[in-house]
Amino acid sequence: MPKPLSLSFDPIARADELWRQRWGAVPSMAAITSVMRAQQILLAELDAVVKPYGLTFARYEALVLLTFSKSGELPMSKIGERLMVHPTSVTNTVDRLVRSGLVAKRPNPNDGRGTLATITDKGREVVEAATRELMAMDFGLSAYDAEECGEIFAMLRPLRVAAGDFKED
Repeated sequence: MPKPLSLSFDPIARADELWRQRWGAVPSMAAITSVMRAQQILLAELDAVVKPYGLTFARYEALVLLTFSKSGELPMSKIGERLMVHPTSVTNTVDRLVRSGLVAKRPNPNDGRGTLATITDKGREVVEAATRELMAMDFGLSAYDAEECGEIFAMLRPLRVAAGDFKED
């Protein structure tokens, strides 16, 4: 995907200035606009890396989650809970992985209504290769050093706690 031509000014800073003139200072507007633009940039970069593997970043995350499980399988409900996505999204993601031969599904013997998703050997190979590439490009955050990445994580954590992602220790 070609990069758009760079502007000679920061459009978010300009919007912040115009916002201030019209409605008064609202630092959260510039902050959220920056976060949303960063999300667009990072998702495009990450998806470009995993696309040759037949993945989106969401599918990659599901494979990683299965890799982290002791047995390489998890109930679909657990996948949704851990990835913090709607059950329909989990079904769509896992079904795409099944069609690609990266995951298999089977009934959950411990839950008559549930389904287990299991990473396949091919899935393990793909997640290892994609992970090497993502790590080589610092998951799109090469503009920051390790300390700054830690600061970003710490800065966003209260937002995640307030949203109910998890309970603070």
